[in-house]
Amino acid sequence: MDAALSGYGLGLGLILVIGAQNAFVLRQGLRGEHVLAVCFTCATSDAILIIAGILGLGALIAAAPWIEPAFRWGGVLFLLAYGTLSFRAALKGGGRLDPAQGAGRPLGATLVTCLALTWLNPHVYLDTVFLIGSVSTQFEGERLAFGAGAVAASFSFFFALGFGARLLRPLFARPRAWQVLEVLVGCIMWTIAAQLAFGG
Repeated sequence: MDAALSGYGLGLGLILVIGAQNAFVLRQGLRGEHVLAVCFTCATSDAILIIAGILGLGALIAAAPWIEPAFRWGGVLFLLAYGTLSFRAALKGGGRLDPAQGAGRPLGATLVTCLALTWLNPHVYLDTVFLIGSVSTQFEGERLAFGAGAVAASFSFFFALGFGARLLRPLFARPRAWQVLEVLVGCIMWTIAAQLAFGG
């Protein structure tokens, strides 16, 4: 139980930092578009990375020096493009949440974006594969319990964020609030892209 609680605490602490993935989940939750699929995809991706870290995949990645720069520059390009789209949406204006509207974007395209924001971010590997994998070695014989706690943190956080976003829908029924969110999302995407490009 101690190992599981430690894993949960570490996992939650790492994932609480506002990043590209969290901003995307929040946006989908506010719009009510494919929320279950997005939350499940993010949490499952994290679970795969956590398990890989506990099984020692971090050492394999470290042995292949080309992997990190490939993911870094792929992530930079994707985040710059996504941020640009958010800024364009903010400038265009006219966006608002309408509870009567159905999902406006295809599920496939939404999940592709979700997966890209997760798997093209090198910081995800640093946190979930290397850090969680390293800390798990302190719980010899209980590493699976530690990993289960970290996975539980990921699932509880993403589902709380995605489905809890509906509480903010009255605010985002106003076009101006939606523009502010789009600008915020764009800033987050470009900031993370700059951090990746310049080694931050």
